[in-house]
Amino acid sequence: MRVLDKRTQINRRNFLKTSAASAVAAGVVSGGVVSVTATPVWAQSLKAIKPEAAKTLLVMVRDLYPHDRLGDSYYETALASMDAEAAKDAALATQLNDGAAALDSAARELRKAPYAALSSEADRVAVLKSVETTPFFRKVRGDMVVALYNQPEVWAKLGYEGPSAEYGGYLHRGFDDIDWIKEA
Repeated sequence: MRVLDKRTQINRRNFLKTSAASAVAAGVVSGGVVSVTATPVWAQSLKAIKPEAAKTLLVMVRDLYPHDRLGDSYYETALASMDAEAAKDAALATQLNDGAAALDSAARELRKAPYAALSSEADRVAVLKSVETTPFFRKVRGDMVVALYNQPEVWAKLGYEGPSAEYGGYLHRGFDDIDWIKEA
């Protein structure tokens, strides 16, 4: 039986990365730089999805597949893959940009604010339910489940060790690990 060590491994590299990220986050929050209306930097690098649509899509995807332990970067990576697909297909680019605009319009109609500016999850879910039968919603929901959960970095965050076929299957990789029982 394989013994899992679930303790967080702290080394100098992880400490420095965490410290730097914390310092930047503290500076941004304390400086009041966080703004709902600002265009995120990552969205400006997209080719087919407009920055304002990307901001709406990011919040939409976070609401469709909510994981508190996942940072925005994982969702941004998923959206980047959809953007790459949309860069090759003008109809898809139009569907995504128009769909995000329609989602913002629905949010303004129901809650008097664009979708990404709604702070209440219940309000955002109500807006999503109003568009859940549209081809846009189905496309985003269907593509994002693959784009998000096919990232090995997400697997690690969610506790999935990845496919086992190339290692001989699960039989010899701890399928019967029962680490939740304390050793006597």
